[in-house]
Amino acid sequence: MKCDYSPADQQAESCDRINQRIDRLVNDYEEKILLRINGEYRKKTKWSDRLADRIAAFGGSWKFIIIFSVFLTSWMVWNVLSFTRHFDNPPYILLNLILSFIAAFQAPVIMMSQNRHAEQDKQEAVIDFAINYKSEQEIDDIQSHLHRLEADMKEIKSMLHNMVTGMEKK
Repeated sequence: MKCDYSPADQQAESCDRINQRIDRLVNDYEEKILLRINGEYRKKTKWSDRLADRIAAFGGSWKFIIIFSVFLTSWMVWNVLSFTRHFDNPPYILLNLILSFIAAFQAPVIMMSQNRHAEQDKQEAVIDFAINYKSEQEIDDIQSHLHRLEADMKEIKSMLHNMVTGMEKK
């Protein structure tokens, strides 16, 4: 089956393919930059820093919330039921001690992780700035080139106009 495309349709399809290719190239470039940043981050950080990142990631996840909710509910139910051996009667002083212990250690670990991520974000911002600056320079170069072409076209148009008026006079 032969498709009859108008030149405008063919041009639009060609532009779409070019845009898709450019998008793919930009995405590949960004992935390479991020892989390099992450690789350097892994080299520069100690195992304790990476452990803190994992703890912070787990502590800020739905998995942690669900597991901890089940733990707290189980603790309270176990210590309320009449047919179980109670090891922490209400007002759950041992549970309160455990929660305080977790909060006391989890908060600084999360803050350390956030500080490291802020440093990583700062590095990414510097890279973004460099890319944007380079892009701006290239845009300025393209604009100046377009202005030169525009001036050349005006000159050619003027020359053609002079040639046409000169031929008409003869």
